Amino acid sequence: MDAPFPEFMNAKQVAEYLDLNEKKVYALANDGLLPATKVTGKWLFPKAMLDKWLLDSCHNGALNDRLLIAGSDDPLLQMVVGDMANKLGSTALVGYTSTGTRQGLSMLSKGHVDMCAIHWGHAEEAALRHPALLQQYAGHKNWVLVHAFERKQGLVVSQEIAECVNNRSLMPQELIASRWRWALRQEGAGSMRALGEWLHNHAYTVDMLTSVGVCHSERELASAIARGEADVGCASQSTAGEFGLGFIPLCTEAFELVIPKNIYFRALPQQLLQALADTEVQGKGDKLGGYQFERTGAQMWSAK
Repeated sequence: MDAPFPEFMNAKQVAEYLDLNEKKVYALANDGLLPATKVTGKWLFPKAMLDKWLLDSCHNGALNDRLLIAGSDDPLLQMVVGDMANKLGSTALVGYTSTGTRQGLSMLSKGHVDMCAIHWGHAEEAALRHPALLQQYAGHKNWVLVHAFERKQGLVVSQEIAECVNNRSLMPQELIASRWRWALRQEGAGSMRALGEWLHNHAYTVDMLTSVGVCHSERELASAIARGEADVGCASQSTAGEFGLGFIPLCTEAFELVIPKNIYFRALPQQLLQALADTEVQGKGDKLGGYQFERTGAQMWSAK
């Protein structure tokens, strides 16, 4: 009887296990398409993840009943995912965790989640910035980038501060002064990228702000401002609208979804994309404020 395959296999063992040429195993690993890790210069392949990879490949993943989303935070996407989870009940697992853009991409590249939401700068630059960002991660050759919507990004403040800005008794850049308390996002979040660029234009850095702490979601940031624990933070207009807060726009950004090609046509990802294109859902986005849906569902990039 043949010896069982070990928990961690080398390329030769994987070639035998999958009935592939050993060179093909190395090619798949280098392209990030095969679950693997490099230790002291040699590839090791976890058998458990190889088995999962095989199952996910069956029937193009059409029978899979899980959709885990990580990455950038957004109130409308949270609403859509929550509605899906409620309707699906116990028939499928649907979840959305706000991790920030970079951590979400790292989790996607390791196979921990099925989809990642990203935003990384001004909308007019997204066609260059987003693909350049994705190509920094293993597995990007198996990813497709889908446009969800555009949204307004800016400073979330109390209504009192917003009124002062509107009547020009306070300029937005004056919020950099030390007396204003800032709620910040974690490193790698798209909101921190937007804030850093705005501060740079005013010859400031994040380190020069009076910070009251790091928030790991837009809702946590808005909640801190609503409770009076902070005066200002960087997030979307829809987040400000959800909490009844004031908003000072800085830019329009593209909010997009990164989806592995082998699960793109599964029922759950397609259901999510269809929900974002639904006129009733988009109406809810209009009430929150700051959304544009002209290109919702369009494929923006895919590795050749």
